Amino acid sequence: MPELRHVSKIFSRIPAVEDISVFERASEVTGRLERSSSGKSTTMKMVSGLSERSSGEIRFAAKLLSRFSLLFMLVGFQSTDHAQVLTAQYDNSRTGADLHETILKPSNVNSRDFGKLFSRTVDGDVFAQPLYVASIAIAGKGKRDLVFVATEHDSVYAFDVNGRRDVPLWKASFLDPPHGVTTLSEHEVSCPFITPEVGITPTPVIDVDSKTMYVLARTNENGVFVQKLHALDITNGEERAGSPVVISATVQGSGDGAVNGTVNFDPLKENPRAALLLVGGEVYLTWASSCDVGPYHGWVMAYDARTLRQTAVLNTSPDGGDAGIWQSDMGPAADEEGNIYVATGNGDFNGAKAGGRDFGDSVLKLRLEGEQLVVRDYFTPFNQEILDAKDWDLGSQGPVLLPTQAGARPHLLVIAGKEGKLYLLDRDRLGKFHEGSDTQIVQAIKVKDAYGAAAYWHGHIFFTDRSDTTRDFIQGGQLILNGVTNRMPSPAATPIVSADGTKNAILWVVSTKEWNEAHIDRPAVLHAYDATDITHELYNSEQKGDRDRADMTVRFCIPTVADGHVFIGARGHLDVYGLLNQGTHSQR
Repeated sequence: MPELRHVSKIFSRIPAVEDISVFERASEVTGRLERSSSGKSTTMKMVSGLSERSSGEIRFAAKLLSRFSLLFMLVGFQSTDHAQVLTAQYDNSRTGADLHETILKPSNVNSRDFGKLFSRTVDGDVFAQPLYVASIAIAGKGKRDLVFVATEHDSVYAFDVNGRRDVPLWKASFLDPPHGVTTLSEHEVSCPFITPEVGITPTPVIDVDSKTMYVLARTNENGVFVQKLHALDITNGEERAGSPVVISATVQGSGDGAVNGTVNFDPLKENPRAALLLVGGEVYLTWASSCDVGPYHGWVMAYDARTLRQTAVLNTSPDGGDAGIWQSDMGPAADEEGNIYVATGNGDFNGAKAGGRDFGDSVLKLRLEGEQLVVRDYFTPFNQEILDAKDWDLGSQGPVLLPTQAGARPHLLVIAGKEGKLYLLDRDRLGKFHEGSDTQIVQAIKVKDAYGAAAYWHGHIFFTDRSDTTRDFIQGGQLILNGVTNRMPSPAATPIVSADGTKNAILWVVSTKEWNEAHIDRPAVLHAYDATDITHELYNSEQKGDRDRADMTVRFCIPTVADGHVFIGARGHLDVYGLLNQGTHSQR
């Protein structure tokens, strides 16, 4: 059983668990029965690996397991049988895997038993991945399983997954048209990739302990372009104290758009696409551009999750230009030590020179040290100048951190970009920049240009590129091709896996549309494959299109799988799929 030594957990500088130690003794049952909000659930989440501890040590000893003793009897702890999708791609490693799916299995995901249950109407396009929290207490309505949807019309919805009405439990809007507060138009941002309006693009993040959702929204306020970080109560959609805060930042530099040695954050030209990240009591936000309209830079900012005070700012090209962090809407990743990983796109690079601070086409390993975001390590391909010249962003994908591996390189990272190389990197030694060749990397595999991110499950890395197929690579120090799906009728970006631990795994991919099809409508297509043999397609939503056809797709659509449901964001709708024999919920 687990052994806890001086374990503490701090949320935004507030201790939830403080210096707890538990030691196993033979023939004893140890329990912790206390009042509500005393830290019982937080302790168990740290033990089970669902939450990182702030300090202390948790050890598992085989000799203790043989005693059949029970360490904790917790009251009110939510079973890990329920999925909680609090952030993009399920976790801060961005593995894209839900390991708590006990309802959907390869045996019942087929066109006979599985299909579209219902669709919920929202007021704008849904680029952000839907988030999900089970068994949330709602005032006057009891406990509900909620799916959260953010739209480009600057709205956030909370829907009861088990409800039968096309009405949200709550809706928050950041607009006030009578007073001149609206979304941005595609013409104002000079970019047709998100159309017809731009509001909330990046996937929000939820702190389930404080029941707070963090949302980054863009507005036009009487001709002034504004970006704000909001903190919402997930039980009612109301703003937390001190929310929202206006995003602003300056750094010293001589780069594009600098005035008197200062580079200012431009809320019109800086476009947030990558998902939000919450780690160590800080909310991390990132920016790139809209259609490369300059001058722009890559920005990373940290905000205190409790006070919304800006903690730190990093510009990835302060003496040059570009190097945006967009990652096809995927999120920055974080490891167990709190290091942050981002990938930049085309831009200037001088990081290999003394004092160099520009990091175009690079994977950056960042660390918050006091009130500074520091580049602790990085990887830049040897042909970075070619990548920049040919618009081959390395940062068209987001990094995925693999679980600790056996062998000499326990901490690995996978990423690909527009050039068409799938990189396996050692994140303990990313290797920086090597002139002439990439001898510092673990492996590179020739693929086609890629967007979104890979997914990881049980030694498998699932990767989709512009071949319109998804490949399964087995990871064992090197990546070995294990299978390829059939070609999809339209491009796909980010695979997701649902599984009950190491069994009943399903690979889910949504076919969307090309980069130049922003003004062309086509239905999304949901594909499901047996994750142990991805040549075997279990289901797609066109097999019974009259019943299951999805709504009109957006680009970079990431499905969310949780507790027997598959959620897909679309143009003006949230589509919900599941087992048909558990009851079809009609839209009323």
